[in-house]
Amino acid sequence: MTDSARSRHQGFTLVELLVVLAILGLLAGLVGPRVLSQLGGAKSKTANVQIKDFEQALELYKLDVGRFPTSDEGLSALVSKPATATGWNGPYLKSSAVPKDPWGRDYFYRIPGRSAEVDILSLGADGAEGGEGENADIGNAH
Repeated sequence: MTDSARSRHQGFTLVELLVVLAILGLLAGLVGPRVLSQLGGAKSKTANVQIKDFEQALELYKLDVGRFPTSDEGLSALVSKPATATGWNGPYLKSSAVPKDPWGRDYFYRIPGRSAEVDILSLGADGAEGGEGENADIGNAH
């Protein structure tokens, strides 16, 4: 084989590389938004699961203490004994601290609740009340 014939077979041409990059770009454009939307949905589902865990822990707290934690005591009463909670037999959560919502913010706890006995609420991705999609509020009140 001559030197010129050998050099033609040793690598990719610029056109071949551009075609491969164009195909990869198209795939990323089609698949990327679907993957990102699934990741966002996973955070909402995580918040719903955590809120259900809080509800169960609050019910156990109420069985032991005879009442739900006050708004001042908040969800932290599930992991550390409030001064006024006689009969407290916690911690009622597996973790040593109250977990934050999937966006890194504290859950809101309110007693009495507006549409349930207690309200547990995450304000979603935007951290503001209301919103749609990932920005929607997630709570135990339906």
